[in-house]
Amino acid sequence: MTGTHDRTTLRRSVTTTGLFLFILGDVLGAGVYVLAGEIAGIAGGALWVPLVVALMLALLTAGSYAELATKYPRAGGSSHYATRAFGPFAGFLVGFCMLSAGVVSVGTLALGFAGDYLGAFVSLPVFLVVIVFLLMLAALNARGISESLGANRVATLIEVGGLLLVIVLGAIVIGRGEGDLGRLTELGTPENGPVAAVLAGTVLAFYSYVGFETSVNIAEETKDPARSYPRALFGALTVTGVVYALIGVVAAAVVPTEELAGSSAPLALVVEAAGIVPPVVFSVIALIAVANGALLTGIMSSRLAYGMAADGLLPQVLTRLLPRRRTPWVAIIATTALSIALALTGTIDVLAGTMVLLLLVVFLSVNAAVLVLRRDRPEHRHFRTPLALPIGGLASCLLLMTQVEWAVWRLGLPFLAVAALLAGVAALRARRGTAPRPGGSPGAQ
Repeated sequence: MTGTHDRTTLRRSVTTTGLFLFILGDVLGAGVYVLAGEIAGIAGGALWVPLVVALMLALLTAGSYAELATKYPRAGGSSHYATRAFGPFAGFLVGFCMLSAGVVSVGTLALGFAGDYLGAFVSLPVFLVVIVFLLMLAALNARGISESLGANRVATLIEVGGLLLVIVLGAIVIGRGEGDLGRLTELGTPENGPVAAVLAGTVLAFYSYVGFETSVNIAEETKDPARSYPRALFGALTVTGVVYALIGVVAAAVVPTEELAGSSAPLALVVEAAGIVPPVVFSVIALIAVANGALLTGIMSSRLAYGMAADGLLPQVLTRLLPRRRTPWVAIIATTALSIALALTGTIDVLAGTMVLLLLVVFLSVNAAVLVLRRDRPEHRHFRTPLALPIGGLASCLLLMTQVEWAVWRLGLPFLAVAALLAGVAALRARRGTAPRPGGSPGAQ
């Protein structure tokens, strides 16, 4: 029995601090570099308000993840929770929504990379930058996870440092009396009243908090997960929210709202106003942050596509691996091609909103799964979230979905339709006893 246990149980080596830093690096970064201006265009000068509201809503769903990750620490994440609570149809619907959200997110970040941050150095056609950028990331992805994650560790430090730099420089400008603190209370635009501005802005702001849901995959490797995982998860999200709120405050106080809303490099305007650090230096930091986010999301998307193909839900050709690297090269090409197509035909705000819409479907299922699975009582100790959190999480997801504009639904509905079709196939196969468990097959690196 001992030998079997040793072969099937991962070593619990991740500390609370290590898990906190992992989640922080996964959540904090790329989105706010690109979307701060878009949020200002919707919410007005008080863009910090949607950022704080989005944090509150993210914490509700985080409570559900904390309970399920510690209750089923060896499970396969969101799709497993949905399968366990509602059956294979829900499980594969959630899995495909996560895959689609990743592909859309990479397209969003590619457009962010091709914007004003890159424009500080060179003026190139957006379509050319998008194609070259995503092909380069695909090549790094194909080399293997170890090489990709090595680059990620350095990039994460740089992107976090860049955000702290913006806060410090913005505070200096305000301290010199050059900022306008009155803009911090200007909530709304001629198109959006205060309430509509907060709700619509929160949809975009929510994009900057996603990523925490992937941390459930290392819960099994965490020391005392019932204690460590909730602390690390809530702590990382709270720190992220504080950083984002401060970014929103200094950006709005230092840069006029119209100028902020019209830029695809909004944080570079704060740096430029300080006159201490050359804007081109910060543009390098921002480009690294955006590239890092796109790389990590691309890795996740290609592995999800590989896993679903291994389960027979996507064409088998997606399971092909490079002989020496053991990386899913066909899945990488397919997901990259789709991200390129989305980036070349969409806009940052619509793509970001679509990614949020797809993940709201995932979060709906996770919050509902907590309530359904309360009847399961495992022998081991686990975190139990207050009942109000998953109920609030369900309500918040539904509320945000009502604020999604039609252009986002128009792009998101085809993904949801394909997801429902594949989920139906999975449910039929499961009923006939021919479908493997969701989560994919091992083999790819």
